[in-house]
Amino acid sequence: QLQLVESGGGSVQPGGSLRLSCVASDATLDYYAMGWFRQAPGKEREGISCISNSGGVTIYADSVKGRFTISRDNAANTVYLQMNDLKPEDTAIYYCAADRVFRTCHIAQRVYDYWGQGTQVTVSS
Repeated sequence: QLQLVESGGGSVQPGGSLRLSCVASDATLDYYAMGWFRQAPGKEREGISCISNSGGVTIYADSVKGRFTISRDNAANTVYLQMNDLKPEDTAIYYCAADRVFRTCHIAQRVYDYWGQGTQVTVSS
């Protein structure tokens, strides 16, 4: 059973940066595409980025394209989300998730089987 734990959230001013990490245990991430999702207060959870199992495919939602970068280190069983130029509308709980699929990824949350508990990101002046 794959266990996922996010970290790296916090409070930052607009224009600032954060890097989220998602560490997997009890299984290797080599066989999983990984996604990052977020849920703002009063809103539905949305997919913002994903990366294929080997890292060759990445997808970004328009809302974060050019500001966020997803990456992975399979040797460390870790996926990252580098978030730059943060805006107040990026405030949300951020979740990582795993989907056992090869050479592709999706930002549709319905395909993901394993989820972390989330980490809070707050962007405010």
